[in-house]
Amino acid sequence: MEFIDVIIEFLPIFMFLAMGILLFIGYPVGFILGGVAVTFGVLGILFGVFKPIHFFNFIPRMWGFSAENLILVAIPCFIFMGIMMERSGIANDLLFTTQVLLRKVAGGLAMAVTVMGTVLAAMTGIIGASVTMMTALALPTMLQQKYSPALATGVIAASGTLGILIPPSIMLIIMADIMQVSVGSLFMAAVTPGLILAALYIIFIGIWAKLDPKVAPSLTKDALKFEQRDLPKMILKAFLPPVILIAMIKGSILLGWATPSEAGAVGAFGATMLALIAGKLNYPMFKSVLHSSGLTIAMVFLIILSATCFAYVFRELGGDYIVEDLIHAAGLGSWGLLFLLMGMTFLLGFFLDWVEITLIILPIFAPLVKLLDFGDHVTTATTSFEVYNETMVWFLVLMAINLQTSFLTPPFGFALFYLKGVAPPEVKTLSIYRGVVPFVIIQLIGLCIVIYEPEVALALSRF
Repeated sequence: MEFIDVIIEFLPIFMFLAMGILLFIGYPVGFILGGVAVTFGVLGILFGVFKPIHFFNFIPRMWGFSAENLILVAIPCFIFMGIMMERSGIANDLLFTTQVLLRKVAGGLAMAVTVMGTVLAAMTGIIGASVTMMTALALPTMLQQKYSPALATGVIAASGTLGILIPPSIMLIIMADIMQVSVGSLFMAAVTPGLILAALYIIFIGIWAKLDPKVAPSLTKDALKFEQRDLPKMILKAFLPPVILIAMIKGSILLGWATPSEAGAVGAFGATMLALIAGKLNYPMFKSVLHSSGLTIAMVFLIILSATCFAYVFRELGGDYIVEDLIHAAGLGSWGLLFLLMGMTFLLGFFLDWVEITLIILPIFAPLVKLLDFGDHVTTATTSFEVYNETMVWFLVLMAINLQTSFLTPPFGFALFYLKGVAPPEVKTLSIYRGVVPFVIIQLIGLCIVIYEPEVALALSRF
């Protein structure tokens, strides 16, 4: 009887472990989450801790938390916008013009890739699209210019992941929905940390290129063929479309003309118009964009719906209480708890994607974050609601910076998979791994900066 009691008590832990083990087999995440939820729901019925009627709660929860959720409406719009921008060819013009402007700077080509990654992040927020696009466009040129494969691949992978942090980030939308904070506030809070990371990348590239010119040789005269008199026209053609699109998205939110969800529709419309003006929009291209968008949207929402069921069964089996009891038993203060959560997130990033961590781990963290109290270090707000809201926004920005590393840390860094899939055969996996290590360290430095100085994130969020 005691053995049965132990199984019942730790059933949520077994559920979590089963999910973690099954993720390694490569089966679609949405099916794993849904299957584990149903399986452990049945086990809960057999052990008398889960009622059959609870399965009927799946549909209203999936409908209310996902299908009917107006915040999540922004996700399909931003996915469509990102894929439309990828197919319109705007990124190619942006990379070439940035190379021209930085041609005399040591490591200029790598810096140009970082700038392009930052701009793409502000336009799309889709990591796979950014990394594959920059790999196809920039990596052959960097290798042709005798760049170190490690630096070339590291820059592309790290710059491509900025889309997870710089708005419009799909992850930030999901985070805001889970933790019940304003999407607009979270968007604004993530802007400065994202730009700081991009600046740190550029500084690192410049220092490395100065110390060892062989890793990032200067561009040869034959590498860039352009007429000096055409430079103003090139700059206008390359930078005007992204600036217009970013201004449409961010400006409509800041001026109060649109909510973040509505801004997604504004961005999708703007991207379509830019493709039309550029002469790239035609029926086959538009059909391809719709097809790719549909597949991506279906994958994202399957995972969201399945994660909703997983979280519901986990809580009904008492998972939240087990986690809280373990934390309380450890006797950690607010700072100890924060570093524990950040450390757990970083380690999970080696094995899980941001989707799993955000949709599965973040709801488990939610009751723990409510225990955090940092006094005047985070906020000087007077009301309890403002203190909680600003602390939560700051915590989510820390999570977003931390989760960037999940794209770069082997063995399951998805940015590495995207890059390796497009890179030439001569680029070895070991070179890619070596290249991302310095950028993971830079991301952790950025995380420490925002922990040390919360105003870096919170200053803009108050507007």
